[in-house]
Amino acid sequence: MDGDVAIVGYGPVGQTLAILLAQQGFRVVALERWPEPYPLPRAVHFDHEVARILQSAGVMEALAGRTEPAPIYEWRNAAGEVLLRFGRETGSALSGWPDSNMFCQPELEEILDARARSLAQVTVLRGCEVEAIASDADGVAATARRADGSEVGVRAHFGVGCDGANSTVRDRLAIPFTDLGFAFDWLVVDLVPAAPRAWDPVNWQLCDPARPTTLVSGGPGRRRWEFMRLPGESIEELDCEATAWRLLAPWDVRPDNARLERHAVYTFRGRWADRWRSGRWLLAGDAAHLMPPFAGQGMCSGLRDAANLAWKLGAVLAHRAGPALLDTYTSERLPHVRQTIDFSVALGRVICVADPEAAAARDRDMVPAAKAAGLATPAPLPPIGAGCFAPGDPHAARLFPQGRVRVDGREGRFDDLHGAGFALVSPMGDPARALDAATAARFAALGGRTAHVPTEADLDGVYARWFSSTGAAVALQRPDFYVYGTAARLEDAGALVRSLFAQLGA
Repeated sequence: MDGDVAIVGYGPVGQTLAILLAQQGFRVVALERWPEPYPLPRAVHFDHEVARILQSAGVMEALAGRTEPAPIYEWRNAAGEVLLRFGRETGSALSGWPDSNMFCQPELEEILDARARSLAQVTVLRGCEVEAIASDADGVAATARRADGSEVGVRAHFGVGCDGANSTVRDRLAIPFTDLGFAFDWLVVDLVPAAPRAWDPVNWQLCDPARPTTLVSGGPGRRRWEFMRLPGESIEELDCEATAWRLLAPWDVRPDNARLERHAVYTFRGRWADRWRSGRWLLAGDAAHLMPPFAGQGMCSGLRDAANLAWKLGAVLAHRAGPALLDTYTSERLPHVRQTIDFSVALGRVICVADPEAAAARDRDMVPAAKAAGLATPAPLPPIGAGCFAPGDPHAARLFPQGRVRVDGREGRFDDLHGAGFALVSPMGDPARALDAATAARFAALGGRTAHVPTEADLDGVYARWFSSTGAAVALQRPDFYVYGTAARLEDAGALVRSLFAQLGA
């Protein structure tokens, strides 16, 4: 079987990557070892940027009613004192969606699968475990085996390993990991309360050395608890249903008022693959990185990988960029992931404290600071690393906002009304007028479009605030929503676009 891209692993990262590639017209073959989707919850959080990525994949409408916003995230000690508190009471974040969205992973996977299968370019082969991979100058090959022993062979121009923490693709490519040595075992418990209950805050951490505990939403109508394994406690005694109910009892959660969906012990780690590309094979998601869940960025990072990789693979496959563009996938994403892992580990070091004296010392420092700070606005994630950006631009490599706009009498989010791909945006006039015919034609061939967002069309003032704060007159947004570069004058839009052509190196 042939395709443009072979994807090994069909979880949320593989599904999203398949959709984003198919929407560009490329043929995708996805190989998944398990014959049926995993039916139990795992990831429970995605942020505003990932909501925008899912919007671009055409699934946010189907997710309506299946996510729960969590505006405030608190960390409290055993006495109930606040150690950290951040979030925003109202409004959307930079990408036009809530900062934090809680969900049930099986529901998300079902929606992504339906979207992928609605696209004729996607072929999904379940129950096919990849045993061998290869590559040559023309493409890649993957050999998989079905449960009945029959063999499946796939050829493609590129291959992507989205096959999780125990990635076969990463193993066959002999790519080593860097491990931070941060590892703690936690019992993860998912349940469905029999009757609706108000949880305030929706998401919080109990930093009690007697038993560090996480309490978060698992999506509408669901709750998740996570209990850290204590020194001297065996995994076997922790990972059983009786222990789960015993630990839930202080929260008035019992077998007669809740249904236990799952309990499992996970080891929370911080590590990353040292290389994310080996020739025509690439890694994404948990195959490329693992992080503790305390910042809620594990699946988010994987979907960022998919968004970054999808447009670059598309540009190379369409011969609109040289193969060297794929090297910027690692150079951009790996530094960003490393900083995200460092942040997740730093949060983990706040909660993973089982020594009472160490916890008391932590509290003496953090409680006064939290009182002084009050509700902190979530800090933006760091910019991504060096790669395909306008050289020396101070605004490049950061997320570009998405606001509500009015276009030809219609109102909605920018991406829905202006479409996907590169976007040349200005509040001062139509950037198309600054492009000569040749530049405009080549930009259009890249999937680029131009957008004038005057004050009257900028429904919430999102773009006015961004351009005022940066001093830019025009911005070039990449298909993964990061700023390629800016120009201080609208008439320099053409030079900005031509610098993109030079970076792509077609």
